[in-house]
Amino acid sequence: MKFTLSWLKTHLATDADLPTILKTLNAIGLEVEGVENPAEKLGAFKIARVLTAERHPQADKLQVLTVDHGDGTPLQVVCGAPNARAGLIGVFGVEGAVVPANGMVLKKTAIRGVESNGMMCSTRELELGDDHDGIIELPGDAPVGQVYASWAGLDDPVIDVAITPNRQDCMGVRGIARDLAAAGLGTLNAIIVPTVAGVGPGPDVRTDDEDGCPAFFARTVRGVTNGQSPEWMSKRLKAIGQKPISALVDITNYIMIDLGRPLHVYDMATLKGGLVARKGRPGEQVLALNGKSYTVDDGMTVIADDEAVHDIGGIMGGEHSGAQDATTDVLIECAYFTPERIAVTGQKLGLTSDARGRFERGVDPAFLDDGLSIATSLVVALCGGTPSEATRAGAPPVAARIVSYDPGQCLALAGVDVPAAEQRRILESLGFTVTGSDGGVDYQDGVPVSVAADWVIAVPSWRRDVDGWPDIVEEVVRIVGLDHVPSTPLPRVPGVARPTATPEQLVERRVRRTAAARGLAEAINWSFISEKEAAAVGGGDWMLANPISEDLKVMRPSLLPGLLSATRRNIDRSATSVRLFELGRRYFRQGERATVGFVLAGEKTARNWQSGKAQAFDAFDAKAEVIALLAAAGAPVANLQSFGDASAAYHPGQSGTLRLGPKVVLAEYGVLHPSLAKQFGLAGAIVAGEIFLDAIPGKRKTGFMRAPYAPPALQAVKRDFAFLVPETVEADALVRAVRGADRKSIIDARLFDLFVGPGVEEGHKSLAIEVTLQPGEKSFSQEELEAISAAVVKAAQKLGASLRG
Repeated sequence: MKFTLSWLKTHLATDADLPTILKTLNAIGLEVEGVENPAEKLGAFKIARVLTAERHPQADKLQVLTVDHGDGTPLQVVCGAPNARAGLIGVFGVEGAVVPANGMVLKKTAIRGVESNGMMCSTRELELGDDHDGIIELPGDAPVGQVYASWAGLDDPVIDVAITPNRQDCMGVRGIARDLAAAGLGTLNAIIVPTVAGVGPGPDVRTDDEDGCPAFFARTVRGVTNGQSPEWMSKRLKAIGQKPISALVDITNYIMIDLGRPLHVYDMATLKGGLVARKGRPGEQVLALNGKSYTVDDGMTVIADDEAVHDIGGIMGGEHSGAQDATTDVLIECAYFTPERIAVTGQKLGLTSDARGRFERGVDPAFLDDGLSIATSLVVALCGGTPSEATRAGAPPVAARIVSYDPGQCLALAGVDVPAAEQRRILESLGFTVTGSDGGVDYQDGVPVSVAADWVIAVPSWRRDVDGWPDIVEEVVRIVGLDHVPSTPLPRVPGVARPTATPEQLVERRVRRTAAARGLAEAINWSFISEKEAAAVGGGDWMLANPISEDLKVMRPSLLPGLLSATRRNIDRSATSVRLFELGRRYFRQGERATVGFVLAGEKTARNWQSGKAQAFDAFDAKAEVIALLAAAGAPVANLQSFGDASAAYHPGQSGTLRLGPKVVLAEYGVLHPSLAKQFGLAGAIVAGEIFLDAIPGKRKTGFMRAPYAPPALQAVKRDFAFLVPETVEADALVRAVRGADRKSIIDARLFDLFVGPGVEEGHKSLAIEVTLQPGEKSFSQEELEAISAAVVKAAQKLGASLRG
């Protein structure tokens, strides 16, 4: 929501300066997103007079001007504007000024061999309009040498405020002024609603869709002359980014922004019969003002005549019936559309507009008559014509809402002690009607006691977000200032504090810390992805009915799309090595699944004098990360089995899964499939993995305390075994077989060498395994060591392995 400071002051009588206004807006919940002063970028442009104008010796379409810009030394300027002439007063950009339209810095230069100092400017170059046919011409009494922006009144800051969905009343400048007045920053000016004396009956309008359009008010004005809107109106609209079109159109836009009341103007010459607000009919189409055609259905409200649809009710008018330059008779529509219907229609059509943003929040249903009168009077004042009587079809939902309230509830709920009189002042400044006693002091048996107030508060029609006494407290505290709410700690139970984190949260905490310690940076992505991205990782089960955009429509079935998008953004910004992880949820019909995903891309190690060129990541790097994160999550890493069939997102032969048995998949990892990497704009080997935290078996609750740590009394013994095995045997299977050969004595087994080459028969490979033995009460004897070694060899032989000589 944008508005200028001067526009605000048409509703708010205040002496407060801009910093105070901005600070107050933030304090009362109207977050200031930005402030821009057009005068700041025009500070180097001055009013100047052209003293002489001669033809350029080397170009027929250029002139050499002598310009007086007020410092006593005329400057020579080369200019190509056809209206440049001696005596003209215009706007001159001095050397060093930056042209707003293109960012060009003005400097002394030679144009066709003639020196030029600065530039005489057009309105387009200063971003003050679209005219570029000639330079700006100012009145003869414009003061030469003065800064143009100051003289032209452009020193008017534009304030951009973020309006939360519940504050529909602040979708107009007047609503914002009302809040500031309640905060003590001035007085809200009275709104002037003119009395319009209509001639003749009102237009033929009705509503046949009371659920979507409960009220449809309208007037006609005949004999208007459309043209440009007055300077004060077009200046305000342009300042906030609205393009002035014509007086009739600008009036509706102005009232919408000024008072938060959308309207629409129809050219009566294009209408066939009366207008009716009704449900759309399947297949009906309307060409909207944005030049696009939309197909409506019976769940949408439209405005139509006897032949065609002219308006998507409350969202956008039709191009065919809009006011044109030659329009002479107009119908002004001021209707109330149900917020829920507007929201559903806008979502279905994917159509947004300023009107939709206000109607789906909920405009003031009691402001139809006044809004129509203000619009009609402006049309008559600016375009002439004769207005008709008003037609009022239907009735807006203006049922009174009453809230019982005790001022003591403010202290009880918010912890802020605001005097009852001040609460009454705040609420009445916001438009609430307060009746009842403010409370006070009474005496019982000579002892003073407080008497509770008993208020009955009527909620204003423009505050549909206020529904009960807690909302009243919120309004009071918001205006007083949220910084007055004390920070009160919750009461603490005596004794040792009990842990509050769940086992699942503790697991996630350990995994997050482990990933960070291993050099991975955490990413936080949306839980929604596009349909195309979801299809690339197997498709999603859940689609959003009201997505933020088409690219955020599917609840993610995998964390990889978000991580890959983040990887691409980092690489596009010249990152040479990307190591990202995310801990989040995947979404399936069976529920949410806690998951850790990671992506490794780019250089594993940079080029250096020891290893030469840079080294890339491979599938084994992904496996190392998976095992480390599984260990942090408490998975029985020693019992994991390696399988080679990862999902289709991974490269066949360069990926795998880790499981507890054939069915319980704890993780998948590897090099991504080239087609998936290409879809996300990534080249080279991209390594990734996902750990499924929900699949990790939980620890059994024994009810006993953990036994104290007792280190073994004797030193462990290590023995190495080298086996020849067929190439089809996985090293993981051999290691598990060796570890299970003697579960009492063997505490660890790990692969430390893989060899294929001379001395190893074709179709086989040599795997060397280090076995760690832990003696108990006494050291191993030679016979015991030989028995364990025999058991290891026997276990390996069951897999087709033989001890290498």
